[in-house]
Amino acid sequence: MSSRTVDAPDAPDARAVHPGPSGLVVLDGAGLGVDDVVRLADGSARPVPAGEALRRVEASWAAARQLAATGRVYGRSTGVGANRNETVPTEAAAGHGMRLLRSHAGAIGEELPARQVRAMLAVRANQLLAGGAGLRPGVVTALCEALESGAYPVVNEFGSVGTGDIAPLAQLGLALAGEHPWRGTGAPAPQPLDNNDALALISSNALTLGQSALALHELRGLIEATQVVAGLSLLAVDGSHEAYAAPVHAARPHRGTGEVARRMRELIGAEDRPAPPLGRIQDPYGFRCLPQIHGPAQDAADALEEVLAIELNAAAENPLIAPDGMAAYHHGGFYMAQLVLALDHFRLAVTQVARLSTSRLSSLNEPAFTRLKPFLADQEPVSSGVMILEYAAGAALGELRACSAPASLGHAVLSRGVEEQASFASLAARQTLRACDAYRLVVGCELVAAVRALRLRDLRPEPGVPVGRALAIAESVLDEDMTDRPLTKDVTAAARLLDRFTQIWRESE
Repeated sequence: MSSRTVDAPDAPDARAVHPGPSGLVVLDGAGLGVDDVVRLADGSARPVPAGEALRRVEASWAAARQLAATGRVYGRSTGVGANRNETVPTEAAAGHGMRLLRSHAGAIGEELPARQVRAMLAVRANQLLAGGAGLRPGVVTALCEALESGAYPVVNEFGSVGTGDIAPLAQLGLALAGEHPWRGTGAPAPQPLDNNDALALISSNALTLGQSALALHELRGLIEATQVVAGLSLLAVDGSHEAYAAPVHAARPHRGTGEVARRMRELIGAEDRPAPPLGRIQDPYGFRCLPQIHGPAQDAADALEEVLAIELNAAAENPLIAPDGMAAYHHGGFYMAQLVLALDHFRLAVTQVARLSTSRLSSLNEPAFTRLKPFLADQEPVSSGVMILEYAAGAALGELRACSAPASLGHAVLSRGVEEQASFASLAARQTLRACDAYRLVVGCELVAAVRALRLRDLRPEPGVPVGRALAIAESVLDEDMTDRPLTKDVTAAARLLDRFTQIWRESE
């Protein structure tokens, strides 16, 4: 059975056990997806561990205890890091696990929001159900109880360099043991963690993966919404449809580029082979190169989701407990090179898309394209109109550009040289989350200007065209006052509208 979302009517016990969420996510350690993580993080679904997966956890736990009792197993019967060759004396084994959690629960910085911590809980619960950790089954049950009740442990921002979220997960471990605070209500009963549980719990990148899933989900939706906004801007400048013509993209058949062009034709009601424009021959790049810039971003999102599909369901713990062969394999499967490179690639692609939005904003301010006054100003002499939006969008784009710096260029030598490399995937995940707000504001500026231009020109899309629905929604929300005034609230409202535009994009298929 793979992880799936189940609507409440198909799950008779959903309402009786937990009336709030609309469905279930069955966790089986094999099929958890990005959307599942988001629903669990948002509390719109409750987790249910699959019975077969729980039996794997039981078998792994039994095997791990036997292996640690009869041989040298990293972190269970030995120390960790540079202390890996130090044997834990038999008389000290009982307290070794709690000492390990206490010493490693040193994450620093701001407390993380509930949503990010809940994403971590969801990912770790599912990973444990893959069966390679050798952790007591009660921990999985406790994580699911916390997700259902809404309780989450205090977790601080900094504590990982991309080779395992050890400090944040140690905070979770202490919370599970009753030694660290929870937020919210309904915290699970304390778990009796010992030397066979501590490293097994914290040997994971669950926080980084959860944050990555949340960021991908939001940014993918925003990129889709940006196409809808671009369609409105194209209408406002009498833009050509030729750039989205099917023959153009059949001649250079990159998957994402061709898909973006096809969706653009659907959004604006263009023909597969549109007629040449009556006016200018070529539009600025903001319109003409949209498929070539949005397409790679879509491809990058797909590539990141493929990496996450593996990592969210991976038994990447070190050591890996294999009950069938009664073995504990020591390895480096926790190293997040694939993830950090995919995140870095994705952010760079997202920044290109946002930069193109500022290009279209500049075109909307230009009378040669709109046939209106400069900066879409009203009729008062030397009015500034939306002039300031170029500056505001440029500032937000600067923040986005800073977030796009490759985290994979980082380097660290830790634990007396034993761990001499770091992926910094954790930094990449935080950067990608921070990029969401800046990106949203950039495109919000374009949307305010596009709607203003369409109002001033009294232009409307053809009936039934998806961008027509978007314009109607925007006009119902955005202030129609064209006089010079602060536009902060307008951009804030436009930025919020983008989630509704994402839905229009997805319904236009």
